[in-house]
Amino acid sequence: MRTWTEPHQQRRSRGVKHPVLDFLFTYYSYRPSYLERWQPGPGVVLAGAAAAQFLHRQGYHEVRGGVALDPAGFTERYAGTAEFVRSLLEATASRAPRLSCFGLHEWAMVYRQPADQVRHDQLPLRLGSAGTDEVVETLDVRCGHYDAFRFFTAPARPRNELLPTRETQLDLEQPGCLHANMDLFKWAYKLDPFVHSELLGDCFALAAEIRLLDMRASPYDLAELGHSPVRIETAEGRAEYARTQASFARRAAPLRNRLVAQCNHLLALKNQSGVAENN
Repeated sequence: MRTWTEPHQQRRSRGVKHPVLDFLFTYYSYRPSYLERWQPGPGVVLAGAAAAQFLHRQGYHEVRGGVALDPAGFTERYAGTAEFVRSLLEATASRAPRLSCFGLHEWAMVYRQPADQVRHDQLPLRLGSAGTDEVVETLDVRCGHYDAFRFFTAPARPRNELLPTRETQLDLEQPGCLHANMDLFKWAYKLDPFVHSELLGDCFALAAEIRLLDMRASPYDLAELGHSPVRIETAEGRAEYARTQASFARRAAPLRNRLVAQCNHLLALKNQSGVAENN
């Protein structure tokens, strides 16, 4: 994880922004220091002198033979989160990937936007404002991800074929969506510390790769960062985007399955605990 966290912390200490990678630490609210620490997940007893350090972390307690996560820390709030995450991920996995959005959500976020209000104002627009607007107006916008759609500019919203809301999230989320696959990281850390760090780290690493495609296909010029564009305004660029999008969907699928399995495991433990208490 230090591959990403250390450069981020160095940039932050110098007050330097990174329009691609900062997203992983600002939109997603998990602390870089938390990413760097290892956690075993539930059902593991840590033995030896080093195990004592875990007693300083929230959720751990002493057990016979060492230190482990306290099952009592998996509260009703955690259970509610696990139930929602399981429902969302199972619904997402049940659908075929849609590969026809071409990353236009980033373009819709700057459509007809004054230059001084563009989200990443430190980067130029590859096609300029007029060229960016023309792409939005000539291609079909098909964004079904609410947390992308809510950042559309007001003039862009009516151009979207879908009208995603928080209430329709379970109905619209699909496994081809870059943001749905990046969000696997969010759903993993929402269950912290009850998801082991290998799974959380795998989700973060995939999110970092997806974020790069997200921005390479955006209207911004990333040349000064050393990244070539995916020119979705051309047929060749759209084909490249769809191929890479499909690859990410295939790689996200086993992570989604692992998260569902972890939710099932946690909820089963919660139910067993409840039965034991009642008896």
